Amino acid sequence: MNKIDQVLTKQQQNKRDKYLYIIKIGGNVIDNSENLYHFLKDFTALPGFKILVHGGGKVATQLSETLGVEAKMVDGRRITDVETLRVVTMVYGGLINKNIVAQLQRFGNNAIGLTGADGDFIRAKKRPVKKIDYGFVGDLDENSIKPQNLISLMDAGFTPVFCALTHDGAGQLLNTNADTIASALAVALAKYYHTTLIYCFEKKGVLKDINDEESLIREIDPKHYEELKEQQVIHSGMLPKLDNAFAAIARGVKKVIIGHSDDLGNIKEHQSFGTNLIEHYL
Repeated sequence: MNKIDQVLTKQQQNKRDKYLYIIKIGGNVIDNSENLYHFLKDFTALPGFKILVHGGGKVATQLSETLGVEAKMVDGRRITDVETLRVVTMVYGGLINKNIVAQLQRFGNNAIGLTGADGDFIRAKKRPVKKIDYGFVGDLDENSIKPQNLISLMDAGFTPVFCALTHDGAGQLLNTNADTIASALAVALAKYYHTTLIYCFEKKGVLKDINDEESLIREIDPKHYEELKEQQVIHSGMLPKLDNAFAAIARGVKKVIIGHSDDLGNIKEHQSFGTNLIEHYL
């Protein structure tokens, strides 16, 4: 057994003492300076280790229009050609990521902004061409995350802030879904921490009626999820997020929460919020 394996084995033994929050934020937080301020303040106050994951698609689309680069979307997914990759690299890895890091530093959170290429933290595979060529888009698998590198970084006192960019190990950056990155990170680190994955966006959680905030579904287990899909109760835009969430739970993540960014502070007060996704009902 090498030194890294020995360290990781010891960390797995001490898992009960270590808590990790992996939080993905959506555009409603990123695009509103007041929302971002309050979210990052609440994020900093969370106990234990923390990782933040963000995208920035709306800003990328706006910059694309300014630069005369056509934003091409298929079923809500961005086609990433060479010019688009340049734009998302500037926006995700530069403008948004460094603004978030600077804001976290003001709260005393020693954040470090990252792409998946930094430290070889997240290595993806270019999505194969089938009916649609998505261009420079990366897909993740069980070998994509290097947990030992991340553990060392967090043990050194840093808070990783990942944007939605990965790499293929051969010099190519890849645009990768931020929800998927958050889920993959949670699964890879669940062996070493009590891991909670949280998706923060502009709704209270998963709603029976997308136009009614009071129709919040408090808890969903896999069986209930299949029933809700059959009944077509859940808005189609929420399905990929839920698929990622239940895949994470099935692979060892302690809890997944989907809720409004304004309610994140409830965790510090030991209160629940949003929709809690669970392995099964007791």
